[in-house]
Amino acid sequence: MSQPKTEDTGDVSSTASEPLPTSVMAGPVSHAILRVARLHRMLASQLLRRVGLHPSQELVMMQLWERGPQRPTDLARLLGSDAATMTRTIQRLEKAGFVRRLSSPIDKRATIVEPTAASNALRQEVERVWLDLESSVAGGLTPDQQTEAIEVLSRIEDSLARATTHTG
Repeated sequence: MSQPKTEDTGDVSSTASEPLPTSVMAGPVSHAILRVARLHRMLASQLLRRVGLHPSQELVMMQLWERGPQRPTDLARLLGSDAATMTRTIQRLEKAGFVRRLSSPIDKRATIVEPTAASNALRQEVERVWLDLESSVAGGLTPDQQTEAIEVLSRIEDSLARATTHTG
């Protein structure tokens, strides 16, 4: 039995079966996405905190581990981030000792970000966090349901991407 949910205090006992507030009846899919995204980010944050990272920092690290040193602009493009957010993320990762910034050997005006030995030791832990997160997200779904969910989410993402290019 679920407890009643009050104002958005972080109470995660609310279930999808509870009636939607009348103010969101015009957008039930958007409301569901917001609820799921909030809970996903909350769980990701809890899991990542154990390894000393905040949500999205692990995505930067994954790119660096897989692709090697990158320019901040390339990281921002790969992750769909803006330059200012990427700069702050890199600064925080650098302060934590997980990345270092160097001058590009090709273009001295450009900066390259590379993972440190400390971050390389973190890689297995981050991969374990992602396995735990995936298990929480999709553990109750059959393989066919997981495939269907990915297809639906991909169509929603494409639709949102089109909408953002037309409203910008």
